[in-house]
Amino acid sequence: MWARMPIQALVADVPLDDWPDRMEDHLCQPWDCESIDHSVIVINRVSSSPWIAKVNHEFYEARYVMTIDYTGNSIADSPDQHKQSHLLYLTEGPWAGNMVALPNNRVRATSPALWNTGDGAPDFTPSQYTHTAEGHSSYTDPNITFDNLYSEGVK
Repeated sequence: MWARMPIQALVADVPLDDWPDRMEDHLCQPWDCESIDHSVIVINRVSSSPWIAKVNHEFYEARYVMTIDYTGNSIADSPDQHKQSHLLYLTEGPWAGNMVALPNNRVRATSPALWNTGDGAPDFTPSQYTHTAEGHSSYTDPNITFDNLYSEGVK
């Protein structure tokens, strides 16, 4: 039974020589859960790859377990605030074996077989916009909205 337990009460099901040091709340999960509405997904393409987790200004190797994607409220659904929690267990350092739930900007999947991993921060800027097809002014024109395979010449 582990309901209502903090994440630092969980450890990975891996052999440990010593019990890991206890982590503080803000280190193992920098943000509280964004919403009670969420989905759990597994990013299969990188699920078996080594991951790097940034905890307390240091980088540690980690193993991926799953991703929690929050939705259903104004913060979780806002493009500039949306966060996912990647559930990992640390495989090195003083917290080896501890579970962490970190956002995108504190983790990196590494796989030289899939891409050049490089050094430093990724070279991209997250989208700050909500994208919608129905928000365009052409949506009110039925000739555009209902332009399907059978529309031409059909009366």
